[in-house]
Amino acid sequence: MNLTFTYDQSDSAAADERRAALAYVTEAFAEAIMDGIESDCFAQAALFTALQELVQTYGEEAVATFAERLPERVRHGEFSVALRQ
Repeated sequence: MNLTFTYDQSDSAAADERRAALAYVTEAFAEAIMDGIESDCFAQAALFTALQELVQTYGEEAVATFAERLPERVRHGEFSVALRQ
């Protein structure tokens, strides 16, 4: 099975579920920081947990293939919050 993240805008139920999931993660992140956990420490733990879950769901090879594209996506600003000049 391929691990892809292409979203069909017409699937509003899936979009709603992704927004809800993001809200949970954002809330957990904020709570961890309020409890004194360094944001980079929490981010690394979140990435580890996410990758672990993806491997369990899709398998190691599919996740490795997905992860190979991450450097390019990061460099192109896909995960940047601030506007790039």
